Amino acid sequence: MHVLTVLDHPTPTCFAAGAARRFIAGLKSAGHTTELADLHAEDFNPLFSLADISEEGAEDVAQEQERIARADAICLVFPLYWWGMSAKMKGWVNRVWMPNDAANQNTAPTLRDAHLNSGLMLVPAGPRSDRVERKGHAPALDTTWMLGAAGDFGALPRRLELLIGSSASEQRRDMLLDRCFTIGQTLPAPATIRKI
Repeated sequence: MHVLTVLDHPTPTCFAAGAARRFIAGLKSAGHTTELADLHAEDFNPLFSLADISEEGAEDVAQEQERIARADAICLVFPLYWWGMSAKMKGWVNRVWMPNDAANQNTAPTLRDAHLNSGLMLVPAGPRSDRVERKGHAPALDTTWMLGAAGDFGALPRRLELLIGSSASEQRRDMLLDRCFTIGQTLPAPATIRKI
């Protein structure tokens, strides 16, 4: 299985980047092939523009959509900011995720066309787990992202993993990174791969 991992964080040594690296290491240990889209290292522009709705479409979006077309599964890694997606990831989703229905001109492969059969979000989150549970944030995020944004992940496994408490202690951080490795190593493969 080929897995695209999309990372949004400006600091290469941050926990989110470490989580992405450990997830990818787990994938490789299980024999999967991988590709990393590091939105900051690649200077992805998250701003929707006229180029996005032009007949030709935006070149950077077409490149991202080609990455999606090569993938059987996708993993988005981004920190939780104000109970939402980080800015570059939200811009990536807005520009790349859906076909251009308004212009109806963009014929590049899209997430919807790619028939991804497995999707995952690894989301480092600052609040303590008891606060997340008490206030009902986890189910709200699951509804918003897994049923909303990730609706095009396909009919097979999709998963939201909140990585809570990475700054609590080194032991907690290591445990969460080990969890990312295990998630990569045990990512369910699609029963049937439908490529375009």
